[in-house]
Amino acid sequence: MAEAKTFSGGCLCRHIRFEVKGPALNPHTCSCEMCRRHTGALTAAWVEFPKKTVTWTGPGREPSVYRSSKTSSRAFCAMCGSTLGAIDDAPTVALLLGCFDEPADVELVPTGHSFRSGRPNWWNVEIRQR
Repeated sequence: MAEAKTFSGGCLCRHIRFEVKGPALNPHTCSCEMCRRHTGALTAAWVEFPKKTVTWTGPGREPSVYRSSKTSSRAFCAMCGSTLGAIDDAPTVALLLGCFDEPADVELVPTGHSFRSGRPNWWNVEIRQR
């Protein structure tokens, strides 16, 4: 059996870094209000992993968090302000694709888009599958 792939990434200043062993779960984009406000972008690109597979490796160790809902907290670097993702109460960590060292990896390509109605009608999200 093949060994699970390891992905890595982190924040702008490299104070918060992570390594995560795949498989990547539910890679998707989202245009809900919370994602828009969290990222400052009209659409966020996410991928999920079981919390137990995520290791925070940078000198800052774990990211700072802001409790954003009843079930989740948004993760960010307190030094540079980079948003990293969401740490759910369920055993899931959702990481933003822009934080990955290799965001074009085929396993991270989004397979769907959530909350299309949350985007302005002039904004078109197109995901091309490889």
